[in-house]
Amino acid sequence: MIDVRIHKYIADCGIMSRRAAEEAVKRGEIKVNGEVAELGMKIDTESDVIEYKGKTVKPLKRRNEYIILNKPVGYVTTLSDEKGRPCIKDLISDIDVRVYPVGRLDYDSEGLLLLTNDGELTARLTHPRHGIAKYYNVTVKGQVTMQQRKLLSSEMVIDGYKIMPVKNEIVSMREDKTVLGMELYEGRNRQIRKMCEKAGLEVTKLRRIAIGQIELGNLKPGCWKRLTGAQIEYLKTACKMK
Repeated sequence: MIDVRIHKYIADCGIMSRRAAEEAVKRGEIKVNGEVAELGMKIDTESDVIEYKGKTVKPLKRRNEYIILNKPVGYVTTLSDEKGRPCIKDLISDIDVRVYPVGRLDYDSEGLLLLTNDGELTARLTHPRHGIAKYYNVTVKGQVTMQQRKLLSSEMVIDGYKIMPVKNEIVSMREDKTVLGMELYEGRNRQIRKMCEKAGLEVTKLRRIAIGQIELGNLKPGCWKRLTGAQIEYLKTACKMK
């Protein structure tokens, strides 16, 4: 039994707005189990039969949405922030369904962020057992030594937790900076930054470029796009969803 007010139910079914539904109730156009509805009444969405002008009102089938966002630096990976900082919600306001981030990127990190309203997929993607590799380009000051690279790929303890080994490679290296490519199967809080700190490296830029086969490509910062059917199927198959 799920109790909800009649005007909210009508609006959730996509028939009209809540305000318009209230007016329809006042005009006697809404019936519940054959009886004229009353303003403010609650209904059982699982058993009551709701009618509008003689036609049964049925809930909309929820549409699952899957998108990737190129999160810029300076945005928090939440839909609201008590400190008043910019949120990723500000960047996806033109999506007509509510979607939620799968994992997160730090305020001062950027790159690929997956968002969806598919709760089952989110749970599987964020579970270590179903981990899909996440790829980052990490820019650090100076030149990285082989010893530092070995330390980064060894078993480390971060915040009291032994992390899985992390693969890394040199993407480019100059006298003043090095770009490391890093492959993670976990995503603990500020993990890469804490790993680099242990290795004596100062991170100046951290950018996620891919999650498995889902690549950021040339998507501009602050912009988003929908995943293709093939990409959605890949994610579900990769984490063994039936």
